[in-house]
Amino acid sequence: MRPTRRLLALTASLLCAGVTAAAALPGGAAAADRARPDRVPLPGTAPLWTAEQPDQGVVPGTSRVEARVYLAGRAGRALAAEARAVSDPHSSHYRHFLTPEQIRTRFAPSQAQVDAVTAWLTGAGFRVVGGNSHYLTVQGDATAATRAFGAHLHAYRKAGHVYTAPDGLTSVPSAVAADVLSVTGLDSAPHQAHHDDTLPGPANAFVNAPPMSDYYGQQSASTLPQAYGRVMPYVVKGYTGQQLRTAYGAAATGLTGAGVKIAVVDAYDSPTLVSDLTQYATAHGDAAYAPGQLTRVDAATWTHTADPSAVAPDGCGASGWYGEQTLDLEAVHAMAPAANLTYLGAASCGDADLVDALNKVNDSHLADIVSDSWGEPELGSDPAMDPVYDKIFMTGAAEGIGYYFSSGDGGDEKAATGAKQTDMPASLPWVTAVGGTSLAVGANCQYLFETGWGTDKALLSSSGTSWASLPGGFVAGAGGGTSSRVAQPSWQKPVVPNSLALVSGSAHRVVPDIAAVADSSTGFLMGQTQTFPDGTTKYSEYRIGGTSLASPVIAGIQALAQQEAGGPLGFANPAIYDRYGTQAFHDVTDNPYGKKVSLAEVRLDFRNSVDATAGTVVSLRTLGRDSSLHATQGYDDVTGVGSPSADYVPSYGPRGGAPAKAR
Repeated sequence: MRPTRRLLALTASLLCAGVTAAAALPGGAAAADRARPDRVPLPGTAPLWTAEQPDQGVVPGTSRVEARVYLAGRAGRALAAEARAVSDPHSSHYRHFLTPEQIRTRFAPSQAQVDAVTAWLTGAGFRVVGGNSHYLTVQGDATAATRAFGAHLHAYRKAGHVYTAPDGLTSVPSAVAADVLSVTGLDSAPHQAHHDDTLPGPANAFVNAPPMSDYYGQQSASTLPQAYGRVMPYVVKGYTGQQLRTAYGAAATGLTGAGVKIAVVDAYDSPTLVSDLTQYATAHGDAAYAPGQLTRVDAATWTHTADPSAVAPDGCGASGWYGEQTLDLEAVHAMAPAANLTYLGAASCGDADLVDALNKVNDSHLADIVSDSWGEPELGSDPAMDPVYDKIFMTGAAEGIGYYFSSGDGGDEKAATGAKQTDMPASLPWVTAVGGTSLAVGANCQYLFETGWGTDKALLSSSGTSWASLPGGFVAGAGGGTSSRVAQPSWQKPVVPNSLALVSGSAHRVVPDIAAVADSSTGFLMGQTQTFPDGTTKYSEYRIGGTSLASPVIAGIQALAQQEAGGPLGFANPAIYDRYGTQAFHDVTDNPYGKKVSLAEVRLDFRNSVDATAGTVVSLRTLGRDSSLHATQGYDDVTGVGSPSADYVPSYGPRGGAPAKAR
């Protein structure tokens, strides 16, 4: 389960019905403006999706435009150098982090920069209507957009709706090029409505169907057909925190995450969150929440709460995010029960609102570790947001904040999108991308094995004597692969094979970096208030998975590693890759018992999602089949360097790490 971050750009709406196919706007031809020597193009600001959509022509010059102009700040190269130095275990500056105040003093935009950008925008015809130290919000019209950004706005028809977007790269005058990081909002797909909503009630209920096992292999499906020459086990009912802590070696450390600050960033905020977390912890032996242990930092208003539909294509489905929020917090508390938790609820699932929430973390150092279980396929994301996100994560690294993102649940994404691709923001270079596994935990909570998470599903035949079309079709799997637009970071070069990294002769970023349990059939038992068909709402528990689970599990383990190290670890990837090939990781493969041994589980699902009144669907779930991705010996594009072993957390101790130091 992993909500999609939709591209909710700030509105560039058409106020006039007429769209001219060749109307010239004041300010000169956009192509000519982009080519002028006194202008500098902004990389990533040419939308990719417009190439395949019918162009309806140039929009009227009076069409309303609202955009964000993100500020680059000062000394960007120096900030990058600081972030690299404090993140490199071999640097003398390793873990000598900066404070938020030091960041502001050295790298925040100067007043002169803000004044220069403001003068340029107002001179083009925009009004500055809001902003902060990270961006300016401007309003104007399409004519002002062409004057300011050197691109005409065109109308494009997509999925039955008309959206506006620039006809190519936007540009800025060379006089302010060093002051502008990116411009967003000119691309309005999908359209964002301007009104506030109240949050809906709990989502529709989901209940797991029996039989289920308390641990892997406890119950065998002996009355059902064999598969791959053997009787297969039923799925587990969902692992508890105790089982995961023990399986990954966290329980043996005796660490609890005390003194560590973890943040979870999602959209919206469940109205039953506190009661759900409390009831779950009580039911499963997790530590009770201490007063003040959980803090909630919410947006002032909520927007786009409706479910996505033809009428509301920009809807985020707020109630679906309740489960994500609850899962993230229950899982991270299960792994690090004494860590202090901060939940940040973005106003919507749009980039601008999620960026606002992430900036709050850095601005006040609300956490040392941040778990983010959201994203979208790379080719559907807005490239103009890459430098915006990069700056957030790089600033976090300089401060000693590590950002962890789930790598996706669609494998190589081809089944869902038609093209192999990775997910964003997980593919960015200052992020730890968390992949997924199928995890087998034994009767004594011991680690048995893991495969890369990738599931093929075959239904029980109508006769009940065989599995139809074994192994069946691909259902879900850990996101991974090679980014089409992010270059290979230095810390991947010694580890990632060229067979994965090279794209047209150039080395690119490969994801994920690390992995943990994600398969919903070997997933986590979570508790949440749900809405049942009779209209009642009540707390219930069900098994859940996805890299949405893997990310908070890894965040919790990182909290224990931080406690072991005696201070924040910051951006973790250089240290993670430094441990590659050691006993700190399980080297996860798709066939832990050899290629001749296929692993699978039997699963029943209620047809109506809640009970047996409409019958059940019986299926065989074959493990280790992640689309075109493969978990192999060594680094791979399903599990990265592997999953944490019992030796992982201790490796950050006195012989494996160094205490963080302030400057």
